[in-house]
Amino acid sequence: MRSFAIATALSGTLALAALTAPTAQADESWGGDTTITNVTVNGGNSIAVGITNVVTFPASVTATDPDGIETAGVYVWHGSSEEDTDMSVPHGSRTCTAVNSTTKTCGVTFTIDPRDLAKNSWTGQWNVAVDAFDKGNGGISLDAYKYAYIKRYSKLSVNASPEPVAKGQTITVTGKLTRANWETQDYRGYTNQPVKLQFRKAGTDTYTTVKTVYTNSTGNLKTTAAASSDGYWRYYFSGTSTTAAVKTAGDYVDVR
Repeated sequence: MRSFAIATALSGTLALAALTAPTAQADESWGGDTTITNVTVNGGNSIAVGITNVVTFPASVTATDPDGIETAGVYVWHGSSEEDTDMSVPHGSRTCTAVNSTTKTCGVTFTIDPRDLAKNSWTGQWNVAVDAFDKGNGGISLDAYKYAYIKRYSKLSVNASPEPVAKGQTITVTGKLTRANWETQDYRGYTNQPVKLQFRKAGTDTYTTVKTVYTNSTGNLKTTAAASSDGYWRYYFSGTSTTAAVKTAGDYVDVR
């Protein structure tokens, strides 16, 4: 049986959920012409996980075989190999829908409890395994068909002052970028990161980047800009391979 072992002491749902699928071990194909044609995890988007909120995301696998598909599964796991797995993400029951007589799509919903993410080093690339079984005696099993990205949730703040301000005068825009620390279960400043200061003129819909500011050793941001018209100031962080993107709401400044 494919069974992604959970190598750490886990809480909540994960403590009860070793991911198990029909018989198959390592990458292999047997007894037929089963092919995986598509796998989607969270719509192709990365998954951001903080420190308190349980996160759910969908995944699906589409497989085809001349004999027809009986069932197919998709699994998300982290580790150097199936035999040395750090963690597997548990999921609910699968739902399969026939596309035609030879093809079927099966989907599940995964659930991550932040308390089960024991190491910050687990952030980033996770393996997506799949298997599929035809209506005869054939099937396919792949341990890392593609990758999904589970990232540390980030927070960002902004404050533009003074308010109101005379036209042409200088405003100071402060803020702070933090990200989830899974090991300490809190948020810590994200240091030396580029964050864009953006402005949207009142009555318009589009933000324009004014400059790029770097966070300091505690994740704080501080810069100045000229106030030319009424509008909204915000910070925007585009994210990294380990940390999710985030942007603030606009902070309105009245220019007189």
